[in-house]
Amino acid sequence: MLLHRILTALVLLPLVIAGVLFLPTNGFALVLAVVILLGASEWLRLAQLVTAKERVLFLVSMVFALLIISYYLREPGVALALFSLASVGWLVISGLVIQYHPERSPRFGKFAKALIGLFVLVPTWAALVFLHGYGAQGPELVLFAMSLSWVADTGAYFAGRQWGRVKLAPHVSPKKTREGVYGALIAVGLWSGLLIWLRPETGSAILIVLLCLVVCLVSVIGDLFESLLKRQSGIKDSGNILPGHGGILDRIDSLTAVAPLFMFGLLLLGGGK
Repeated sequence: MLLHRILTALVLLPLVIAGVLFLPTNGFALVLAVVILLGASEWLRLAQLVTAKERVLFLVSMVFALLIISYYLREPGVALALFSLASVGWLVISGLVIQYHPERSPRFGKFAKALIGLFVLVPTWAALVFLHGYGAQGPELVLFAMSLSWVADTGAYFAGRQWGRVKLAPHVSPKKTREGVYGALIAVGLWSGLLIWLRPETGSAILIVLLCLVVCLVSVIGDLFESLLKRQSGIKDSGNILPGHGGILDRIDSLTAVAPLFMFGLLLLGGGK
């Protein structure tokens, strides 16, 4: 399994980097839409949409939502409104995840899970596409946003493995520990220096580090939230399209929380294009 994970990463990582850096924004948007729709097809299992009517309706809704957002995304104020709503939504989800208990917390029905799927996936696409076109450094900023989730995951893994003792959310993901979160925060805090160097006009160093740390915490929620939905649906992985890694959703669960919140933070800080 470890060999499969490494080989898949060695193939995918150069493709992702090349696609982000060398595709024009419209091309990047199209490729990313395909990835999001693959994730949407996996969401069918999470939402337990089993009939043909339910599946088609959800996927058509996803395509329609992407088209609508792509048309209005560049309108003044639309991006800020969308990403602010997405950020508030993730704060609500954070509360649900933190307080979750399998015996006391309500279970999401099919309709609720379908709406959550739209909420999770559409703003992710919008944020990364908007960020890609966010000035000359847009592609580099997309890679930085992606790297925040990678660095957080790596820091959490090694810190949790070495020092992990106290369970973070035992009813959602028994392997995650508070010490792992501390490791993620330290790793992201150091990594935020790259954004300070790459885009100093974003704001003061303290504000940039604070933004990255908040995004790091929400990235943990993104991971936990997918784990919660998988636990409720009785599945281990969202899919098997990526050998050793599971499905698309298993790879972008943190990014779904990171992307809109990071873009919202940049807009709030007011870093010029």
